[in-house]
Amino acid sequence: MNERDAERSRIAETDRGGTNWRRWGSYLSERAWGTVREDYSADGDAWASFPFEDAASRTYRWNEDGLAGFCDSDQTWCLALALWNGNDPILKERLFGLTNGQGNHGEDVKERYWFVDGTPSHSWMRWQYHYPQQAFPYDDLIAENARRSRLEPEYEIDDTTAFADNRYFDVTVDYAKAAADDLCMRITVRNAGPDTATIDVLPTLWFRNTWRWGLPKAPPEPRITCNDAALVAVHEKIGTLTLTGAAPDFVGALACDNETNTQRLYGVPGPAYPKDGIGDYVIHGSPTVNPQGYGTKAALRYRLTLAAGETRTIKVRLHAGSSAADVGAGFDQVMTDRKAEADEFYAAFPGATTAGEAAVVRQAIAGILWSKQFYHYDVERWLDGDPAGPQPPRGRGEIRNGKWTHLNNHDVLLMPDTWEYPWYASWDLSFHCVVLAHADPSFAKQQLLLLLREWYMHPNGQLPAYEWNFSDVNPPVHAWAALRVFEVSGGTDYDFLERAFHKLLLNFTWWVNQEDHDGNNLFQGGFLGLDNIGPFDRSRLSPDAGELEQSDGTAWMAMFCLDLLDMALVLATHDPTYEDVATKFFEHFAHIATAAQQQGLWDDVDGFFYDQLRLPDGQRLPIRVRSLVGLIAVCAVSHVSNSVLASLPGFATRLKWFTTNRPLLTKCVAETVGDDTLFSMVDPGQLRRLLSRMFDEAEFFSPHGVRSISAYHRDHPFMFTVDGQDFRVDYEPGESSTGLFGGNSNWRGPVWLPLNALLVEALERFDNHLGADFLVEVPTGSGRQVTLGQAADELSRRLVGLLLPADGGRLPASGRRSWPDGLLWFHEYFHGDTGEGLGASHQTGWTALLAHLVLTRRS
Repeated sequence: MNERDAERSRIAETDRGGTNWRRWGSYLSERAWGTVREDYSADGDAWASFPFEDAASRTYRWNEDGLAGFCDSDQTWCLALALWNGNDPILKERLFGLTNGQGNHGEDVKERYWFVDGTPSHSWMRWQYHYPQQAFPYDDLIAENARRSRLEPEYEIDDTTAFADNRYFDVTVDYAKAAADDLCMRITVRNAGPDTATIDVLPTLWFRNTWRWGLPKAPPEPRITCNDAALVAVHEKIGTLTLTGAAPDFVGALACDNETNTQRLYGVPGPAYPKDGIGDYVIHGSPTVNPQGYGTKAALRYRLTLAAGETRTIKVRLHAGSSAADVGAGFDQVMTDRKAEADEFYAAFPGATTAGEAAVVRQAIAGILWSKQFYHYDVERWLDGDPAGPQPPRGRGEIRNGKWTHLNNHDVLLMPDTWEYPWYASWDLSFHCVVLAHADPSFAKQQLLLLLREWYMHPNGQLPAYEWNFSDVNPPVHAWAALRVFEVSGGTDYDFLERAFHKLLLNFTWWVNQEDHDGNNLFQGGFLGLDNIGPFDRSRLSPDAGELEQSDGTAWMAMFCLDLLDMALVLATHDPTYEDVATKFFEHFAHIATAAQQQGLWDDVDGFFYDQLRLPDGQRLPIRVRSLVGLIAVCAVSHVSNSVLASLPGFATRLKWFTTNRPLLTKCVAETVGDDTLFSMVDPGQLRRLLSRMFDEAEFFSPHGVRSISAYHRDHPFMFTVDGQDFRVDYEPGESSTGLFGGNSNWRGPVWLPLNALLVEALERFDNHLGADFLVEVPTGSGRQVTLGQAADELSRRLVGLLLPADGGRLPASGRRSWPDGLLWFHEYFHGDTGEGLGASHQTGWTALLAHLVLTRRS
């Protein structure tokens, strides 16, 4: 068995119901404070309800957080890293960042760290962090960002003196599994600075507090006991675990309780050895650790004094059972073997032609794996409060999520970003699954099906958007993701596709009933994940102002129809009863596409799709902003081969009848004498006009991908008055200059990966049908005529180039920052002119689509 087989065999064994190699994983969030789940306030201000300053001292209700953390899939126990540089006022147990009100461009993590590597079974994981040797600049980051206006760039940790003269500790954590319940943890610390420096390193083990809330069937309080250089953890549910450390540099074991320090936070007497007890002891020598050596949180303390440039390693091992294992027995070999298996696993991936592209693929997938987080949220319990806790304020359900009392989540889920967005979002998760399908298709399928289950999906068929407002409306890309995961994983798992299809029928019906208010096949949906892309908040338009008919909402629904059509046709090759359903979705698509053409969304003068405001008197006003809103129609494209039509005579007959007898409804269908039939929301002439704008470098086509709004609006801002208010949209290639949607993202110019990836795929689909005779100019005005497949390759090349060395060897995405060689950040979005990474600044799951682009590239 070669090394690649070893990693795949672990996943296969887990999927067969054997040893569960996924049971332990890097499922510990990087932020649990400031989340909706922990918000028990009367005003719904989650950031203020549980701020960073409280996190060290206050017990979490729903989940835990930590540095480089591991836990089991129920988060019964947690293992993470704590550090102290001798100067900080607090122990470094979690990452620091700004809340929405503190950041001049919204919330953002202010740290240097990377998800470097990982495998699907979590048998090999690597994390890297730069910890300043001087006091961490908490106050400086808060004060300077508060001083700066939205017209100034964010003040990042690299802008401070925190890393002056390279005075920092380079900390790397490697995890390797010797068995499913035998975890080796190697902590490597390098003094990057010019002088000798000392650091305390504390691998910390604790139990998530499930015993304090007065719940029925709550387990008794567990216990962790210090036994020399070992921690023995006993829990009624999981039995006994032991964390054992090697001797060099070991100072001692410390124990406290995972309980709130009520004295510090509220002036009320509380536990003698609270959650922050270890930190207070290490920093101040306070008598806040249990002298008897037990509690529900404990750490092995190491003190390293490192000369300039010196590196030292700490080895600890967590395993099932009560005996203190010999940490050194086979430890190094386990590390070597798991790393070699990871190398072989990724070496077998197709598509990457350079070392830079291979690094993009590997770190994108590693980031997705590190972003798998334990997520616990019982909305009904959250609204009602706990028996042992104070009664929540009345009216909480009117602030948010009061209509989602059925939702009860207790799973490991793919998160958009484990600091800024430590909660799942339905359309983000769809893109994450498409990436992960290349490495772990079974988990990707499980995730897509999970969101369709009855404890996630609303009884009315709506998918939960995200915890800040489950009732918000995300683009319906779940069907698209199910198809892509089906294809990436081999195209043979019809059971998965069928299960997804049946539940998506409910979601489609919800869309038709809720977001097509007048039954005219023009759809709404509100912000649809694009935040501030329009001149006003599309989710909060006053009824007196009229009704917004959205080009993107309508195009998303046209695409949804075609995705369900494709699913039905695939399933119909095994079960003819799906032919009827396929016909239904073809005809529904035809009605939607025709409505978009005939009811004003398509502007034939501009050659573009626009939202339109239908006033109370029936007048329609186009919102003439050239944005992705008008390009999404390109993504509503599919085709069916003649061989498939020959195998499905019922569908073929109905298709022929409909195209013959409903000619006004079938301009969207282009039949050829070639090998297939094209379904598209735009005809070839409209496609040319749209692409001429999309590939115009003075409009959408930046050196780094398609901008979210045309650069035309840089000199020609769009201005609009509605309901007595004046609105304006400018081209803003970087951070948002307005507070719309919290101001922490910007769709008015930057490059975003999810829609760019969909556009690449759409161009490839058009090329498959229209062939080599259909040429477009790329870039517009260059005189260079290419096929649509070549245009897709050029767009993909520009996108992947964000994380590849450009002139001078710098990565465009790194902007004004200096990244260590080989370490990548997958930002939320990118500057529309320079490509600098912006928004959530670490690992955003849908930006990992860069790996999908590399792995599915045709040339």
